[in-house]
Amino acid sequence: MLVNKIAIDLGTTYTLVHVPKRGIVINEPSVVAISTIDGKVLAVGDEAKQMIGRTPDTIIAHRPLKDGVIADYKSTESMLKYFINKVLGNWRIFRPEVMIAVPAGITSTERRAVIDAATQAGAKAVYIIKEPIAAAIGADIPIGSASGHMIVDMGGGTSEIAVISLGGIVANTSVRIGGNKFDAAIMDFIRKKYGLAIGEQTAEEIKIKIGSAMYLPEDKKLRLDIKGRDLVSGLPMTVGINSDDITEALQNELQGIITAIKSVLFKTPPELSADVMEKGMVLSGGTAQLRHIADLIAEATGVAAYVADEASLCVAKGTGLALENLDAYKRSILSTK
Repeated sequence: MLVNKIAIDLGTTYTLVHVPKRGIVINEPSVVAISTIDGKVLAVGDEAKQMIGRTPDTIIAHRPLKDGVIADYKSTESMLKYFINKVLGNWRIFRPEVMIAVPAGITSTERRAVIDAATQAGAKAVYIIKEPIAAAIGADIPIGSASGHMIVDMGGGTSEIAVISLGGIVANTSVRIGGNKFDAAIMDFIRKKYGLAIGEQTAEEIKIKIGSAMYLPEDKKLRLDIKGRDLVSGLPMTVGINSDDITEALQNELQGIITAIKSVLFKTPPELSADVMEKGMVLSGGTAQLRHIADLIAEATGVAAYVADEASLCVAKGTGLALENLDAYKRSILSTK
């Protein structure tokens, strides 16, 4: 099957690729492994993520995106080229049209860097769509209606909060809080409370297995044994932790997201505020899958909150739908040849 359109959710933590009529075809970590000797790209995606924290001095495995934007241009270009080639295979007759989802608060320089990287990676035309718009489309929100819809897209690097009406963003903010900050907070908390050093991948695993945004009743607490390095003896050690530890560790980050949501509600015109109160807000992104985060947000804001179906795929699905129906969504999309 010939592919001439590719939609990309270029995330800080994961990159997802959606092809019209085929759905999500790639869901891999946004990680690139590079040789320090000759600058050659050794691995991308899943293979590169396995190398984080395990490489010799001659190899660096890192994330080329930071807080949703390009921090390392060359690595991002290599990563895009790898994912585009993986989708197209060896049967490349046309250069594809590519649509990329980016944070709503992106600067014109950052936007240009994304477009240039995709063009260098082999795209014929590049379209940019803002993540809250893409997430809303992917979550089946009718963004074209004359009614206010609130979307909170919580990814790995940023959380994007927006109120959308008539296909455009009426009020929004972007905070650099997401899954990566959660992982860092867990690592820091475990180090301080238990004197145990753990890595990024262990912190992410803890968050997924026992993480909760709210304290759980005693009989429902989740428990986990974790392995790490004792900071005093330097020897490997196992420690038992529970979900309350993770709730405590994440308090500052969760409060940051709630403050950002309140600021958008404050900026929203009264008519649209009434719509949001009536319908509630929709949560999307991988971080929205943290246990009880919707309950916490609803309790803190007084507005009902719901986690979208397949929350982590919303941006990629919405970007794919927008690319398939360019004419219908053209007011919501910035286009660049």
